[in-house]
Amino acid sequence: MITIKNAKEFDKMRVAGAAVAAVLSSVGAVVAPGVTLKELDELAAEIIRARGCTPSFLGYHGYPAHICTSPNDVIVHGIPCSYRLVEGDILSIDAGAIYQGYHGD
Repeated sequence: MITIKNAKEFDKMRVAGAAVAAVLSSVGAVVAPGVTLKELDELAAEIIRARGCTPSFLGYHGYPAHICTSPNDVIVHGIPCSYRLVEGDILSIDAGAIYQGYHGD
């Protein structure tokens, strides 16, 4: 079944999506050698909450973080930890936010 959304619901989705966009932009801007994955997660948490949202990932099936950080050979859904980025690392970041019941990812 397809549920048709109204303008107010779309507005809520936009808020959630904008929070995710802000996380990806801001976290991406500080990715550098020496930064830990946990520091990136903490920044993401601040941004999500500052926009009136809650993190989609935190607590989902026990997931312990606000974003997913997958360096190098970690395929997906890596858990932010104390790993410090080094020159040449490849990093994938996934973020999700909920605003009044609507998810952005």
